[in-house]
Amino acid sequence: MVDRGTSALSFPSDWPAHPDPILALNRMGSFDWDLDSGRFHMDARAHEIFDLRPDEYDGDPAALAVRVPPSEAIRLDEMVSQAIKDGSENYGAYFRLRLRDGTLRWTHTQGYIRRDGTGRPRRIVGIVRDATDELHDLAARRDEPDLDDARREQTNVVQLTTAALAHARTVHDVIDVLKDTQGLTHLGATSLVMGLVEAGRIRLIAEGPEGSFVPGTLVTRIDEPYPMSEVVRTLTPRFIESPEEFAADYPVLWPHLTDLKITSAAYLPLIVQARPIGAMGLLYSDRRGFSPEDRNILVALGSSIAQSLQRAMFYEQEKDIAQGLQQAMLPRTIPSVAGADVAVRYRAATIGGSPGRDIGGDWYDLIPLPGGGTPSGAGRVGAVIGDVQGHDTHAAAVMGQLRIVLRAYAAEGHTPATVMARASVFLHELDTDRFATCLYAEADLSTGVVQVVRAGHIDPLLRGPDGTCRRLRVPGGLPLGLSAEFGSLDYPVGTVELDPGHTLLLCTDGLVEQPGADLDDGMRALAAMIAAGPEDVRRLADQLIEVAEERGGDDDVALLLLRRRGPDGPQAGSRLQQHVAPGDPEALSEARHMIRAAVRTWGARDRSDEIELVADELITNALMHTEGAAIVTLRVLTGTEHRLRVEVEDSSSALPRRREAGESGVSGRGLMLVDLLADEWGVEARGGGKCVWCEFVMPEQS
Repeated sequence: MVDRGTSALSFPSDWPAHPDPILALNRMGSFDWDLDSGRFHMDARAHEIFDLRPDEYDGDPAALAVRVPPSEAIRLDEMVSQAIKDGSENYGAYFRLRLRDGTLRWTHTQGYIRRDGTGRPRRIVGIVRDATDELHDLAARRDEPDLDDARREQTNVVQLTTAALAHARTVHDVIDVLKDTQGLTHLGATSLVMGLVEAGRIRLIAEGPEGSFVPGTLVTRIDEPYPMSEVVRTLTPRFIESPEEFAADYPVLWPHLTDLKITSAAYLPLIVQARPIGAMGLLYSDRRGFSPEDRNILVALGSSIAQSLQRAMFYEQEKDIAQGLQQAMLPRTIPSVAGADVAVRYRAATIGGSPGRDIGGDWYDLIPLPGGGTPSGAGRVGAVIGDVQGHDTHAAAVMGQLRIVLRAYAAEGHTPATVMARASVFLHELDTDRFATCLYAEADLSTGVVQVVRAGHIDPLLRGPDGTCRRLRVPGGLPLGLSAEFGSLDYPVGTVELDPGHTLLLCTDGLVEQPGADLDDGMRALAAMIAAGPEDVRRLADQLIEVAEERGGDDDVALLLLRRRGPDGPQAGSRLQQHVAPGDPEALSEARHMIRAAVRTWGARDRSDEIELVADELITNALMHTEGAAIVTLRVLTGTEHRLRVEVEDSSSALPRRREAGESGVSGRGLMLVDLLADEWGVEARGGGKCVWCEFVMPEQS
C-alpha cells in the first residue's frame, strides 16, 4: 500500500486565514470566507492583488464587484456553489480582474472548503495570486465566443475524467485511469508522471512511457531542482511552454527527456485540505503553450485527481488495517496432526465501497484435544469452520473472540454439544448484534469416529479414496447467538465414520452459494468439483480457492480439509474401562484384577509389576484427593512400537504435585514412582476434571 507519509509543508489548521511565510515568498494573498456571517476577510497581499485599499473594502464580498467583471463573477459563483453542493474539498480557477485603471489582469485562486461534523460547509479559506505573467499574451487574443467554447470543452473533459476516476479504488487504479489511452486522449497529453509526498520527499509512482525513467528520480527531495518538487514547494502549477523553456529552467532533468520529443509540459500540485499530497506532470509532444482555458482545465483536473488519490490512499490504508485484523484473528499456524493430512485456506471478499467490507467473519481452526492423543500416536482433534454475520472489521473482531472461546471450551474437554452451546451463550452475552453459523467436528483419528455438531451452518462433505464425494446430512441447531436468545441450546450430535483415505471438507457458504442459485445445486456442484479434484488435500484446497477467486463474489471463503491417513502410524487396539466409586472396595478390586489380566493377556507380563503398581497409585490418588469417582481406561497402541496406555480420569481440575516424602511419612512418593517406572506420563484437561495418563513400551509381538 501507499503510505500517506508526512507532508513536506506544515500549515496551521486555519491556513490560509493567517499570513504564512510560504505565501509571502510566492507572492500569494490569502482569504478567509465565513459562510455563516458572509464576511470575506483578505490579507494585505490579497488587497494588492484586487487593487483595493483597506479603506475601500469592508469585508462584504459584494464590494469586490467593482473589480470582478459580472461574467467572471457568475462563473466563479457557479463553480463555488457546485463544489459546495457535490461535497468537494477544494476548487481552483483562473479569472480576470478589472483594475482601477480599467485594464484586465488574469488572477488565479484556490479555495479549500471547511465543513463541520455534519458535512455542512462553514468556511472557505484559500489563496489568490497574480497570473498576469502566465496568461498575458494569450488573454489578449481571446474573445467571449472562444471562451464559451473553451468552457464547454473544459466541462466535458473534467466530467469525462472525473467519471472515470469515480470507479478508481486504489492508487494504481487512479494511475491506470490516467495512463489509459482514452484517459491521455482526454487530457491531450503524450505521457504522464506522478509522485506522492512521503516523509518530506517525493516518491515516483508513475514514470511516463516505457523506457522514460530518469535515473535518480525515484525518490527526490522537495528542495531539488525538478518541476514536481517546485510545484509541491509553491503549491502553484508550472506550465512549460517550449523545449527551450524546459531546458533553461530544468537543466538537470532536460537532457534525459530529449529523446521523448517533448514540446511542452504542465506540472500540477495535488492538494487536499491545503496540504500537498503529491504532484503530476503531463508531457506533450505536439503542442506549444497553454491557453487560459487549457490551464483552467488542468487546474480543475488536478483538484479532481488529488481527491481521487486521497480517497484511494485512505482506501488502501484502511484495507491494510482490515486485512491485518483479519489475519490476526485467524490462526497463525495449523498444528500438524498425527494420522491426518490437513489443509486450510481463506479468501477475502471482493466488495466495492468501504474497504472494511473486503473482510468478514469467516474463520477456520484446528484444535488438538485431550484424551486419546499421545506423542507417539494418532489422537483426537477438533475441526471448526464458522461465519460471523457481516463484512466489516466488527465482524472480524467478533470472529476472533468467538474463535478463541470456542477453542478454549474444546480444549477443556467438553462434549461437542456443550462446546457449541457455551459458544452460543458467549456470543449472546457479547455486546454485539451479530450472530454466527458454525460447524464443529471432533475426530478421533485412532478409531475414525467423528462427532459433528452444526449451528445453522452448511453441511460438510465426505470424499472417499475412490474419488466419490457426498454431502453429509447432519442435524443442526440455531446459529450461535440466536440459540441462546431464543432459549434453544440443544445441539444434536451426528456421528460419521472417517475411514483411512477418506477426506472431510468443511467450508463456508461463500464457496457454495451463488446469486440466484439454489443451495442444493451449489452443494452438488461443489461435490462434483471435489470428486474431480486431486487426492492431495493441499492441491485440492488450492484448486477450490482458485475457483472461488475466478468466480469472485461478495462473500469471503474459508475451508478446511481433513484426510485420515492409512495405518502408517500407531492405531488403537484393545480397550478396557472400569468405573471406580469412592468407598467401593469391590470396584477397586475389580479394577486391579482387570489391570493384572489385561497386562498379561496383552503380552506385557515382563512389566506387569511396574504397570500394576503405577496404575494402583494413580487410582488411589484419584480416590484420596478428589471427591468423585475415578474412571480407569487401558488400551493398546500399536504402530512402530507397541505401547500400553493407562488413563485415570477424575472430576477435579487440581493438578497433581510431586512432593518429597518426610523421613517417617509415606505420602508424597506416588508421582516419583510414576515418573520412575513409566516410559511417558502426563496430565490432560477433561471438561471439569482431568486425566492422568502413562505409557509403557511393550515387547514386540512375535
